[in-house]
Amino acid sequence: MLNWSHPMLWSKLFIPTLRDNPAEAEVASHQLLLRAGYIRQVAAGIYSYLFLAQRSLLKIVRIVREEMDAMGAQEMLLPALNPAELWQESGRWDAMGDNMFRLKDRFQRDLCLGMTHEEVITATARGELRSYKQLPQIWYQIQTKFRDEPRPKSGLLRVRQFIMKDSYTFDMDAAGLDAAYRKHYDAYCRIFRRCGLEYLIVEAHSGAMGGSQSHEFMVESEAGEDFIVMCRKCGYAANREKATAQPSAPGVPDPEVDLTPEEFHTPGRKTIAEVSAFTGLPESSQMKSLVLVAHGKPLLVLLRGDHQLSETKFGSAAGDAAFRPARPEEIREAFGADPGSLGPVGVTRLRILADHALAGRRNMIAGANKDDYHLRHVTPGEDFQAEFMDLRQVEAGDACMSCGAPVEIRKTVEVGHIFKLGYKYSESMGLHVTNAEGEEVTPIMGSYGIGIERILSAAIELYHDKDGMSLPPTIAPFTVVVTPVNTADAAQKKAAEEIYRACLGLGLDALLDDRDERPGVKFKDADLIGVPFRITVGKKVAGGMVELVERRGKKTVDVPVGEAAARAAERVKGRDGD
Repeated sequence: MLNWSHPMLWSKLFIPTLRDNPAEAEVASHQLLLRAGYIRQVAAGIYSYLFLAQRSLLKIVRIVREEMDAMGAQEMLLPALNPAELWQESGRWDAMGDNMFRLKDRFQRDLCLGMTHEEVITATARGELRSYKQLPQIWYQIQTKFRDEPRPKSGLLRVRQFIMKDSYTFDMDAAGLDAAYRKHYDAYCRIFRRCGLEYLIVEAHSGAMGGSQSHEFMVESEAGEDFIVMCRKCGYAANREKATAQPSAPGVPDPEVDLTPEEFHTPGRKTIAEVSAFTGLPESSQMKSLVLVAHGKPLLVLLRGDHQLSETKFGSAAGDAAFRPARPEEIREAFGADPGSLGPVGVTRLRILADHALAGRRNMIAGANKDDYHLRHVTPGEDFQAEFMDLRQVEAGDACMSCGAPVEIRKTVEVGHIFKLGYKYSESMGLHVTNAEGEEVTPIMGSYGIGIERILSAAIELYHDKDGMSLPPTIAPFTVVVTPVNTADAAQKKAAEEIYRACLGLGLDALLDDRDERPGVKFKDADLIGVPFRITVGKKVAGGMVELVERRGKKTVDVPVGEAAARAAERVKGRDGD
């Protein structure tokens, strides 16, 4: 707790507020973090966290640490600098590509800056765990991570250096992993609730982490870069990368007659939109042909003309291999035609993957594999054979698979992600223990992450107005600011100092704005930096009253000087965790 010998006096603190929005900041959290003096940019995607930001981030870290410790997790600290060998063992040295910061030491040994720590933690477990009697284990750390982000943007939402809480679990079997996963799921709910966030939990794709199941904890925001699919009726929610839904009906029904594919001339019409305009039929009556290369081989991917490919779903279908669009010369060699005239009829040497939305369709339009020609009356399953699977991105208005209601697409910020890793790392890196029968077995693992700065940014995105940020009390740099309107007035100054001391005595994280500034400047600064409550000491003090102002909603009540601190404490307690 603060004490009067080291008072938090605004006049003595470094809070470099700005009047105008910096030109480089586009999203609200970035603008306000800069304007309120929380952060300053050092380089693209690299920031210094100044006094106010550090106070908020430490409060978030404390909440995270308390909840992790409460579940029995043990805190460690792993190195940010990792040897290449560990990442080569898991296979991720190559898989991470350019996103990984790589460097060499003076002996020309390959090193990297850790983006995550599955490899290091598994190597630690491999060196120490021997018996089933040592399991389960839950280990966690709060550590700086690095990602060579090609296009840093949005302040602390897409950066190259960031702080994460990541934890790892080791269990003997799937039931143990289920229990560990549930512990984290519940702890994350408590953490985000205590941080005052309105959040959603969605099914997610595990991506480069691997594993059988994962959930993301998301905050709705236009500043976000993740899209989620949600059904308001039944509560279904999933990352768009993974989401499934029943597609809307085609624009016009297919002709039901049994027709043979027929070539027709489409001079200069290469895109779905151009062919649609030329034929007078909707894009949903066409097949979209994409040629992608995975495992060194081209594949033909078919979608309904008005649908988009989910690269994540295709990646899974291709065995989680890296893939790329085929080059023009590869396409001409495989099809005898250029892009814009490609289709599945007559293709026998390539694997053909078709989205479920094409199953059961009849008499569609597809490329003829002949420049400037297309085919009409193409029926999947009759005129060509394909493997049908879910390959498309869900669109707004599609029908929920659970209840049939239309789904919505929402932009979100990811603040947490939990994974059932399974055996990906323990197997590849040779982690073994003996079971009760003395047999050597491989432990099953889980991985669980929280973005510390993202919690702060998401809170600002959720809670701000034209005057600044309105942070939840649990994570605001200060919970109460005591503001004498006129510091030259002895009565106001004395009352403000008494109230400030009383706030400290009640355990409130209080700030005394003792600056010799105009009242409007003080009020604007307090609103800008997001302090949840302000006690304004003005002329009413002559009658024994001061104003208690709630930042969110600007609600104001008059309270007696002697009760001001206690009343503020009550309001703070009522708002904790919002």
